[in-house]
Amino acid sequence: MLVPTTLLAEQHHRTFKDRFADWPVRVELLSRFRGASGSAATIEGLAAGTVDVVIGTHKLLQGNIKFKRLGLVIVDEEHRFGVKDKERLKRLRAEVDMLTLTATPIPRTLNMTLGGLRDLSIIATPPAERLPVKTFVGEWSDRQIREAVLREIRRGGQIYFVHNRVENIEAVAEDLRRLLPEAEVRVGHGQMSERDLELVMLDFYHREFNVLVCTTIIESGIDIPTANTIIINRADRLGLAQLHQLRGRVGRSHHQAYAYLLAPPRNALTPDALKRLEAIESLEELGSGFTLATHDLEIRGAGELLGEGQSGQIVGVGFALYNELLGRAVAALRAGHEPDLEDPFTHGPEIEIGLAALIPEEYMPDVHMRLVHYKRIANCRLGTELDGLKIELIDRFGLLPPPLKTLFSITALKLLAAQLGIAKIQAGAESGSIKFAERSRVDPTRLLKLIQSDTARYRLDGPYKLRFSWTLENPDKRVAALEKLLRRLGAEDTAAAAA
Repeated sequence: MLVPTTLLAEQHHRTFKDRFADWPVRVELLSRFRGASGSAATIEGLAAGTVDVVIGTHKLLQGNIKFKRLGLVIVDEEHRFGVKDKERLKRLRAEVDMLTLTATPIPRTLNMTLGGLRDLSIIATPPAERLPVKTFVGEWSDRQIREAVLREIRRGGQIYFVHNRVENIEAVAEDLRRLLPEAEVRVGHGQMSERDLELVMLDFYHREFNVLVCTTIIESGIDIPTANTIIINRADRLGLAQLHQLRGRVGRSHHQAYAYLLAPPRNALTPDALKRLEAIESLEELGSGFTLATHDLEIRGAGELLGEGQSGQIVGVGFALYNELLGRAVAALRAGHEPDLEDPFTHGPEIEIGLAALIPEEYMPDVHMRLVHYKRIANCRLGTELDGLKIELIDRFGLLPPPLKTLFSITALKLLAAQLGIAKIQAGAESGSIKFAERSRVDPTRLLKLIQSDTARYRLDGPYKLRFSWTLENPDKRVAALEKLLRRLGAEDTAAAAA
């Protein structure tokens, strides 16, 4: 089990030892908290196969670590590891199973899961009696900090004060001691010696003092149920995933927890910092990590699937369209043919029949509701889905007006045309045409029979276009005639699939 920090490794090691206390399972720890002799014994046990479970930090990635029969690799807080670290683990992937855990996937990982390249499971149900952390964003205020700390102390709790600058963390601690003479304030950060840091964290865990001034070393997995207030200084300098992880250090019991994010005035913040703070403030409910990760993906970009870049710009096309294009490319590669990079924005067949096809404002007054239903209609992939949506709209809003009926009819024609590989359909009251795509699935025999059945009505205009003539002023009859024509061109199973 690979974890990013020594503190988290210690915590997991204690948990595993407790859980497997009654089993013949040997659990070992590999981190800088272990001495040289202890680490050497653990490494020898891994090579000999006598160690069943090892929990470690980046030490597990060193070249001298050998496993006799490795079966499962668990990466906790996966967002804290770089691409190069994961590349070392990929060498094991052919022979072992891999499970990565994170509350906020980095854009690159989330990009791969949304594109279907990696499997994703979401655990969104919080433990019983767990309450959301109330989150406040504001500027530094001595009065507010004093009130927040004293309220927590009076109810018997503890406080994290996060200041992510080691060079002046002692000065900040002194300021807090002057501001809060009632509290006992101590400091913990990653540049302390192993022994001193371990003592500080153990004392905090055993409630020997009540205010811990620390860096983001507490970000990953530290579980202290009595700590239920966190104050983060200069929160604008931290990433969205970091803020979510830090906020998750409190509220780990049935008590109401509070998070205070201190930042400069809003007009002094960068646009991205403002977006991060607004996102973390608005999404404070439990299980919101995945939603926050999608915000992070939109702010930072998607990252490279094959390179080392963990973020990148998708601002030009937006998250939804980018994800659609990625999904289309992955589906094409899985089907065994090259993605069409020359025309990646195609949205299926074009149909022009000169009729109004829309959701009237008087039928559905709310503009947001109309946009949602346009999207739902466009996303239908089967005729049965369209029929179900029709029934829902009739049930909610009443009988369909003619323009909406036409929209449904055109969408049904699009589904049928897509099955046949038709690129464009134009149809008026007196004539029309059908343009076939290069990879059309129209049966040539059926096309010839259609033309031969009525040469006055049907004729080919080049290798990819069929022209036809008719006299159909009635819009409903025109749509029905188009559907009948498409069914005559396609094989029965293709038509059935579209229906």
